[in-house]
Amino acid sequence: MNIENLIQISETEWEIPMYIRSDMRVPVKLFVTREMLEHIINDKSLDQAVNATTLPGLVGQVIVMPDMHQGYGFPIGGVAATEYPHGVISPGAIGYDINCGVRLLASSIDFESALGEMDKLATLLNKYCPSGVGKEGAIKLNLKELDQVLRDGSRWALKNGYATEADLARTEESGSLEGADPNKVSDRAKERGREQVGSVGAGNHFIEVDVVDQIFNEEAANVMGVYQGCLVLQIHCGSRGLGHQVCTDYVQSFQNAVRKYEIVLPDRELVCAPMDSPEGKAYMAAMRAAANFAFANRQLLAHSARRAFEETFAPQTRNWHLHQVYDIAHNMGKLETHRIAGKEVKVCVHRKGATRAFGPGSPGLPPEYQKIGQPVIIPGSMGTASWVLVGTEDSMTRSFGSCCHGAGRVMSRSQAKKQVEGNSLRRELENKGIKVRAGSLPGLAEEAPSAYKDVDMVVETVSEAGIAKKVARLKPVAVIKG
Repeated sequence: MNIENLIQISETEWEIPMYIRSDMRVPVKLFVTREMLEHIINDKSLDQAVNATTLPGLVGQVIVMPDMHQGYGFPIGGVAATEYPHGVISPGAIGYDINCGVRLLASSIDFESALGEMDKLATLLNKYCPSGVGKEGAIKLNLKELDQVLRDGSRWALKNGYATEADLARTEESGSLEGADPNKVSDRAKERGREQVGSVGAGNHFIEVDVVDQIFNEEAANVMGVYQGCLVLQIHCGSRGLGHQVCTDYVQSFQNAVRKYEIVLPDRELVCAPMDSPEGKAYMAAMRAAANFAFANRQLLAHSARRAFEETFAPQTRNWHLHQVYDIAHNMGKLETHRIAGKEVKVCVHRKGATRAFGPGSPGLPPEYQKIGQPVIIPGSMGTASWVLVGTEDSMTRSFGSCCHGAGRVMSRSQAKKQVEGNSLRRELENKGIKVRAGSLPGLAEEAPSAYKDVDMVVETVSEAGIAKKVARLKPVAVIKG
């Protein structure tokens, strides 16, 4: 694939037309600039986007965001919708870390007045929020309790004193997907996840304390409770080993399903099954259970983070509290209704490295967000900015109510570890005033800012394209990683 194959629609929108390949069922729409495209063509993500257009039951277009890069079968930064119930569901188009997502909590703590406490805060966050490969979580569950988490998600956390009603109201789907069935999750997946609830994990997952650096939309920021110069907290993680095993199990079983249903695909990593088939129904039930695990995981981490904030700031001020802004997934398959070719269609929207970005008035949003649109949280990489956006009416009609999910990699983890020395990166971040707590220096190196695209450029692209609006820019002041 090269740029000459693409049709330019605007400065931030391109199309791969269906005549490029005879097996394409729909075109590909890209929200990118030409400069971004010149980097994107160096990996296989454009070819993967074209491969994705061969999935049975697709409607509209396959969408890719400016943070796109090569993934397993389906590009990270991709969105695809299949018509319910006869269209397919594809685990590779959702990802191995089911319901990887971001939770944003905000405070009225002024950063300048809190400077002297940042070391203590970073240390306590690192203590109470376990991170690292295979790390055990804040609590241990027996299998009966785990099944309750898989069924109820954040509602389980509420019942057990780890959440408030306000937390659930400001979580996608109130933190609990209907139709989750723990019986469709393998014993191996449960064993991998049983002791990991309330843990961050490794890779690009983190807990980060930020200061609100700049406000672009005062009305939306005020509704969210995000204030200039004050501390906020991001939690970025997903369903840990449990979600990874669910994807592994069903990718394997779907190899037989594509033969059974005579589905022809250009890449076996795109394996899928009709949503109304026994195989498709089983995966959807397991995927929702893994998603509920992830919602509960981030909720427990929020509970632990509040403990760290209370111990750090309560002696000095009553205003240490962290209120939830929003919790949103960026690896998920969701049944939604969208207007396509002039009619309302129920579809399964696959988002892999793409964030739901519903516009004003969309069903399911909390009352306070009905006017401004859904908050969209875009984490950067260590040492760079993160962003708070809101979805728009345009996103509903042009991207299945979706937006980017982060900066997007330009360098593999192995490349980053070869080019970046962990200790040097730690010193560089500390010299910028960022407190770092990292369990692994190689793990720190593989998530170096140089391994990622410019998040400001990514956000500018979706803003110019009209599928999201800027609300606030965040600057990191403490990072906790495995």
